[in-house]
Amino acid sequence: MTSTDSAQRIFRPAELGTLVVVAWSGKHPEDDHDMPFLLAYPLGDGTAGHAGVTGAAHALLADTGLPVGGQLLDGRETTSLPVTLLVEAGSASLTMPPQLNAQCEVPPEWFAAARQRGYAYFIFATRPWPQAVPGRAITDEALTAFVGDESMLTSSAHVLLPVRTLR
Repeated sequence: MTSTDSAQRIFRPAELGTLVVVAWSGKHPEDDHDMPFLLAYPLGDGTAGHAGVTGAAHALLADTGLPVGGQLLDGRETTSLPVTLLVEAGSASLTMPPQLNAQCEVPPEWFAAARQRGYAYFIFATRPWPQAVPGRAITDEALTAFVGDESMLTSSAHVLLPVRTLR
């Protein structure tokens, strides 16, 4: 699929299938403070299989204007970011058009890092990760392998998402 094909494609939620979100934190190499990371990935159970899931993810990101390919979009510098992150009571909630919502529990150290920084590093993977199903613990090794895979990183959207809270 070429980038022209994905830009012209209409996003169909059923083709994306299950979207999972996980949170973790780790030391940022530039300042040695914890960085809150948030990863959204499809399981690969969309109506058109793995290839359809990847195409649907690309269409969704194109529709929302999120660049794919490792380029970091700083959401703190724009007021028109179509993705929002609400953090409250130990959970993070993502909202993306069209009416796509996902939520995950966050560990206390993630919450502290997000509160300190005021943003989280969000990665939206277009590649399915069917082994990481909800309800089953993801090992540090499995997370490191998936997130550290160069092809996964270069086929994903990367955004610094401002953290919002209920007031």
